Amino acid sequence: MTTDQFTDRHIGPGPDDERRMLETVGYGSVDELMDAAIPEVIRWHGTLDLPPAATEEQAIAELRGFAGRNRVAVSMIGLGYHGTHTPAVIRRNVLENPAWYTAYTPYQPEISQGRLEALLNFQTMVTDLTGLATANASMLDEGTAAAEAMTLARRASKVTSPVYVVDADTLPQTVSVIATRAEPLGIEVRVLDLTVEPLPGEFFGLHLQYPGASGAVRDQGALIEAAHAAGALVTVAADLLALTLLRPPGQVGADIAVGTTQRFGVPMGFGGPHAGYLAVRDGLERMLPGRLVGVSRDADGNPAYRLALQTREQHIRREKATSNICTAQVLLAVMAGMYAVYHGPAGLRAIAERVATRAATLAHLLRELDVEVVHGEFFDTLLVRLPGRAAEVVAAAADRGINLRLVDADRVGLACDETTTREHLWTVREAFAGVLGAAAATAPRWPAVEEAAGSGLPAALRRDGDYLTHPVFRTHHSETAMLRYLRRLADQDYALDRGMIPLGSCTMKLNATTEMEPVSWPEFADIHPFAPADQTTGYRDLIASLEGWLAEVTGYDAVSVQPNAGSQGELAGLLAIRAYHRDRGEAHRDVCLIPSSAHGTNAASAVMAGMRVVVVGCDPDGNVDLVDLDRRIDKHRDDLAAIMVTYPSTHGVYETGIASLCAKVHEAGGQVYVDGANLNALLGFAKPGMFGADVSHLNLHKTFCIPHGGGGPGVGPVAVRAHLAPFLPADPLPAADGAATTGRPAISAARHGSAGILPIPWAYLRMMGPAGLTRATGVAVLAANYVAARLREHYPVLYAGNKGLVAHECILDLRPLTRTTGVSVDDVAKRLIDYGFHAPTMSFPVAGTLMVEPTESEDLAELDRFCDAMIAIREEIEQVGAGRWSAADSPLRNAPHTAAMVSADEWDRPYPRSVAAYPGRVDRMAKYWPPVRRVDGAYGDRNLVCACPPPEAFEG
Repeated sequence: MTTDQFTDRHIGPGPDDERRMLETVGYGSVDELMDAAIPEVIRWHGTLDLPPAATEEQAIAELRGFAGRNRVAVSMIGLGYHGTHTPAVIRRNVLENPAWYTAYTPYQPEISQGRLEALLNFQTMVTDLTGLATANASMLDEGTAAAEAMTLARRASKVTSPVYVVDADTLPQTVSVIATRAEPLGIEVRVLDLTVEPLPGEFFGLHLQYPGASGAVRDQGALIEAAHAAGALVTVAADLLALTLLRPPGQVGADIAVGTTQRFGVPMGFGGPHAGYLAVRDGLERMLPGRLVGVSRDADGNPAYRLALQTREQHIRREKATSNICTAQVLLAVMAGMYAVYHGPAGLRAIAERVATRAATLAHLLRELDVEVVHGEFFDTLLVRLPGRAAEVVAAAADRGINLRLVDADRVGLACDETTTREHLWTVREAFAGVLGAAAATAPRWPAVEEAAGSGLPAALRRDGDYLTHPVFRTHHSETAMLRYLRRLADQDYALDRGMIPLGSCTMKLNATTEMEPVSWPEFADIHPFAPADQTTGYRDLIASLEGWLAEVTGYDAVSVQPNAGSQGELAGLLAIRAYHRDRGEAHRDVCLIPSSAHGTNAASAVMAGMRVVVVGCDPDGNVDLVDLDRRIDKHRDDLAAIMVTYPSTHGVYETGIASLCAKVHEAGGQVYVDGANLNALLGFAKPGMFGADVSHLNLHKTFCIPHGGGGPGVGPVAVRAHLAPFLPADPLPAADGAATTGRPAISAARHGSAGILPIPWAYLRMMGPAGLTRATGVAVLAANYVAARLREHYPVLYAGNKGLVAHECILDLRPLTRTTGVSVDDVAKRLIDYGFHAPTMSFPVAGTLMVEPTESEDLAELDRFCDAMIAIREEIEQVGAGRWSAADSPLRNAPHTAAMVSADEWDRPYPRSVAAYPGRVDRMAKYWPPVRRVDGAYGDRNLVCACPPPEAFEG
């Protein structure tokens, strides 16, 4: 086996394919093509300083080495991260199934009904358990959910006070993330011990933890009433498992509930990825950030799911957007929702009762040793006091293979979870006994001890009433039923395991099985993010290696992988720029220049970082207008903080003026942020950190092969030059000894963000090596230019750079055809479904266009299949233009065609059923049938339904 075999499997076109593609494009080699496409002023001619490519077997062996340097202990640390048993049927058929993990955000709902139903299950689970009206389709983690709840409260409250109150018993990492988000927005966060300190006279919002970080379960009704009397909105961060037993936040008047669903079958993964949640009362649903799945109807009036309301708020509202989050944690939300489907309400309640019994039993055992248990009412977490001896107990438990939480010199935290056994409780008791000098004892008769222990749950806060009453949560409890349900949903969707997803700007390429395999290993999956450092050596070595490689390929000096989405990487980079200016005594620099073509999250992130957005125009070729840039710089020279540009541009072009742009901004005292969304068109050929950029975020779910998972997870590391390195994200967990924090921001709730999926890009870089990465870039650009060359005579290619070449994607302009025939970009996108394709990106960055990105992973046969489909669709448009069909009664407007439609007894279309079902050269044996016809989005927004509809809705 040779070391380049993985590269050959990752890159679709073989040598013969490449020659044919190059002939079509008109170049003799990929290097010649890249020399023509990339401006020489930024062209880098070196060799990446990375290890040579490893075989798949070698990479797995090295990853086994990292895993072996981690130690999987029994975790009783808690703090929002808990051991859980992932049902094997969910692990195998969701987490490890490419039908689920290679799908994209469901912008094309007709071919996303399976994952949309799964997300609706998730939303219904959250609303039922929290007692609130509407939940979104997940947040990035609990910390960011809490921060989003704060800004939602700011928008919704009529109180003018800038004060936001956070109870001192809130998870400390959540407090850190809230503080990061609050400061640039002028929000004053006051952390108060509300058991002894009064609420202030004026405040717009209140954040409570339920149960508290200390484990205490308190009746918060009076606090909520007092907050409402002051005109404030109340957020309750609630443990969903506890809510199967405890009164839900909605019943006591909470306006918003947030939290994490990690303990619903999602491994800890050293901090992520996990699906946070956010739910709101009636009246706030149209302010929800992130994704929201709703029920609408299709062209036949049948129920159909879609993303609702502010699905792509950032693209529409830009600097007026209320959040920069444009994605979710779909794969993890699906897992958590399916955990509830699998166990059902009775199963979840039984798990919670067992956890609560374990905690009460542990409290009883410790009290027998005269250990002070601080709180008498709790669910799963105990806080105990041992003056001066806390560290000894934590060390003694660690020696016995159990991690406890060192709160301070006098206190220890202990959390029970689904995986906690009676034997673990006894081991903890023995650790305490050894430190306290108690006599050795034998394990007791457990039923008697558990009966004597009683319950830590307050009777007055016990939940009454039923929940999870929808049949979906009461039907699929056998493995057979669950397996078939997951298969049915997967069959309704279109993912990379079916065919090409040519989404421009989204980079849907191969997520190799070898890259994915280590994610499920216990040594990576079952590590708590706050585990002792000597247990996480392998993780930290892997992360340091990955951060070093990412710095090398981008030309930067330092990298942080903490941001758990591209949007969060943007925010981290802009906050670093803001802190840099302040450190230099130039806090007045707050203007961020953003080209009109930029991705919408850029503007939203700039506002969240406390900056004022000033838009720079683009010229007719789609490039940043350097004349307009000069005008903007001259006007804002004294207060210019930064410019954010995407390179290659959002239009898919290598702009020749990028080096000049960087120089102009630097001369005016600003910093240059290059959005790394399109790094896959630069890797090995140019380095942003060397052609003038100061900071970039990278999308590891694009260039570096972390799967999109139907819209998440993602990782958005931030890479900076040396002068910005001191301002990279810091550990969100304050030191146990109370030492002062650094003042650097905490972007997510865990130090390394979604660390559990970092073995994927590590494996990709390791197996590709420097030559493979460079070749992948060249073939991606070749593929885009091949598609452009084949389709240019059928559809105008809107923008091009040097010598008429595009970068990694091309924009096909349908507007002239729409004007002459009435056939819209939507019609073409939906008709592509009949041909067996996911549509390219619609109407971004230019309305009425399709942006196509073929990537390096698709072979020539698939590229030609796509081009042939687009040419065949062009011929269908000609039939409309010639009057054979009206636009309204054409196969384009009626697309997509379902099996039910074409097999109906009656057929009154002017085209035959065969044209509807099997257009072009569609393989009849491999035909994908969409489960619904075209979805009516406007109807769904007017009639908002965001929970599982009753089965009767689907009758007939």
